[in-house]
Amino acid sequence: MKLVFLGTGGGRFSAINQRRMTGGFRIENLGGKNYHVDPGPGALVRTYQFGLDPRNIDGIFISHAHTDHYNDCEILIEAMTKGMTKFYGHIIGSKSVIEGYEKWGPAISKYHKTKSKVVSLKDGETAVCNNCLVKATPTVHGDPAGIGFQLDYKGFKISYTSDTSYFKKLADYHKGADILIASVLRPGVNSIRGHMSSNDFIKLINEIKPKLAIMTHLGLKMISKNPISEAKRITKITNVKTLAAYDGMSLDINYNNPAKPRMVSLKDVDAPYHGSNRDLSKFERKNTRKLAIKNGEIDELKLN
Repeated sequence: MKLVFLGTGGGRFSAINQRRMTGGFRIENLGGKNYHVDPGPGALVRTYQFGLDPRNIDGIFISHAHTDHYNDCEILIEAMTKGMTKFYGHIIGSKSVIEGYEKWGPAISKYHKTKSKVVSLKDGETAVCNNCLVKATPTVHGDPAGIGFQLDYKGFKISYTSDTSYFKKLADYHKGADILIASVLRPGVNSIRGHMSSNDFIKLINEIKPKLAIMTHLGLKMISKNPISEAKRITKITNVKTLAAYDGMSLDINYNNPAKPRMVSLKDVDAPYHGSNRDLSKFERKNTRKLAIKNGEIDELKLN
């Protein structure tokens, strides 16, 4: 299994200035299935940038109806369903994302909900997604219907807090997590409403005791502070291996020893699928037609 971080910036100002990207992350080859979690602004472009294919996903998870978490979800739905021509995949999200809740959402159009299995979850509810049991976890955030996720694959659990303040029972919903991925906006004790600081994360790690902890969704103050040094500090205090995710970080996870992932920095590649790339070689152009046919994109070819 792999975790691939396409964007590790968090908050509206990080999303606006893109000092860190905001494309969310992918869970690759979890029992042969691929999932994209919280595809914020740039998720599609960053997928190609780091050499992945947005058509090669089996499910999309969206935690809440804030732009930095859902912005690219519709185009990824189109990629997953082969341009809305095939019924395929799962879309799992909060009530605000799927149905709309008060002034939040919906974040997905009725049209984009017609070609996949769509599941709206409230905290505490569960759903089966391919080979995983997905549990919605509660959050305390600006979107009152927002949720986190815990994926259980044959007893191996990956937890994602999404955006939330720390609260006393938060650990109860993520207990048993082998890997804990958390949105940690600020360093030290400098938490703000609706978000955790790294000191909050320390509390959560000490309560859950995962085998691997990962900080993502980093705000401008965290980025300026040096997230790697914060991760080292957290590791020292909790005795749990803690990483600060960065854009293009890929972790090859061994189910039996998740505390020792193989880390790879993905290169910024020129994806041969991107039609606006002026540097495409003649070989790549020659094979564009073959690639389009392979992926069932013949409607575009007929127009030329």
